[in-house]
Amino acid sequence: MSSLAIFSLLFIFLFHLSSAANTMYNIQTSFLSAWAAACASTSPATIYVPRGSYLIRNAYFYGQTCKSKAITIRIDGTLLAPSDYNVIGNAGNWIKFEKVNGVSIYGGTFDGQGDGLWACKTSGKNCPKGTTALAFYNSNNIIISGVTAQNSQMFHILVDGCKNVKLQGVKVSAPGNSPNTDGIHVQLSSGVSIMNSDIGTGDDCISIGPGNSNLWIEGIACGPGHGISIGSLGWKLQEPGVQNVTIKSVTFSGTENGVRVKTWARPSNGFVRGVRFQHILMTDVQNPIIIDQNYCPNHESCPHQVSGVKISDVTYQDIRGTSATEVGVRFDCSKVNPCSGIRLENVNLSYKDHAAEASCVNAGGRASGSDKPISCL
Repeated sequence: MSSLAIFSLLFIFLFHLSSAANTMYNIQTSFLSAWAAACASTSPATIYVPRGSYLIRNAYFYGQTCKSKAITIRIDGTLLAPSDYNVIGNAGNWIKFEKVNGVSIYGGTFDGQGDGLWACKTSGKNCPKGTTALAFYNSNNIIISGVTAQNSQMFHILVDGCKNVKLQGVKVSAPGNSPNTDGIHVQLSSGVSIMNSDIGTGDDCISIGPGNSNLWIEGIACGPGHGISIGSLGWKLQEPGVQNVTIKSVTFSGTENGVRVKTWARPSNGFVRGVRFQHILMTDVQNPIIIDQNYCPNHESCPHQVSGVKISDVTYQDIRGTSATEVGVRFDCSKVNPCSGIRLENVNLSYKDHAAEASCVNAGGRASGSDKPISCL
C-alpha cells in the first residue's frame, strides 16, 4: 500500500468524526489499523491525525516485522488517555512502540489525564503504579519533534534500549507536585539527543538511567521539577555505566536541583565518566550542582552502605546564577570510590547577594577561572 493510501485511510475516517465540535472519539481500532497498513507498506508511509480530541486506551505498536523503514505519524490533534486511572494504571505504558525502525512523530498532544492517580497516591490509598505516556523500546532511528506530553500518570517520555533518537522542540508539562512524572527518561541507549525543549514536571525534567552513552542535551528550559539527573544509579551490583554525556545551554528556574548525579549507597560496578555540564543558568535553585552518592528519597528504607559507582572526569563549565540555599555546590562522594577528575571552570553562584558555598566529601579535582573559585576540591 502506498503512503498516500495510508494517509487517506486515517484522514477520511477522522475528518468525518472531528467535524462535530466539542466531541471526543475513541480511535483505538483506527489507529492500530492504520499502523498495520503502514507497517505492511514497502515504501515510506504516513499516518495523519487531524485536529480534534481523541480517546485512546493503551496501544502497542510493534515493528519487528514491518516492511516499511520510514513511518511518519503527523498529529494535529490531542490524544487522551482514559480519565479513570484504573483502566490503564497497571499497563506499564499508554502508547508503546517496540522494535521499530525509522518512526517519526511530528506534533500533537499526548494527555495522560493523570491528576486522578496523583490524588490517589497523595491520599495514601492503594493505587495503581501508573503508566508512562509515550515509550520507545529497543528501537532505532527515531524522531520526536514538536510533541507536547502533559499530565502523564508517571514518566512522560521513555527511551529504553534505543539507538539514534532525536527529540526536538518537545514540551512536557505537569504540576510541580505531581509524583514520579519525569519529563524524559533515557536508559540503556546510545546516540540520543534532546534539543530545544521546555520541560516542567513534578520530578526530574530529564533523567539518565544506567547504560547510556553518547547523549547530547542542549537548549532546555527546566522548571518546575527536580532538575536534570544522571541516575539514580547503583541499585544493582551488575549495572552498565553512563559515559560521554554533554548537557549545555540549560536554564533552571525554581527547581529542586540543577545538574545532579545520584547513586544509591550500595555495592555496584557501575560508573559515570566523561560528562560535560556547560553554559547553564540557575535561578533560585535549591541545589544547583550536586553529586549525591547517598541518594535515598524521603529517607525511607535507605541502604546505609557505600556506593560502588565510580564517578570521574566530570566538568562544570560556565555555570552561573542564584542558589536558593547557602551551599550551591555539594559533592557527597563514595568513600570506597571517591570522585576524581572533577573540574569547575567559571562557576559563579550566589546566595542572597554573596557567593554561595561549596561542600566536598571524598571528591578530587580542581577549580579555576572564577573571581572566587570554589575551593573545596
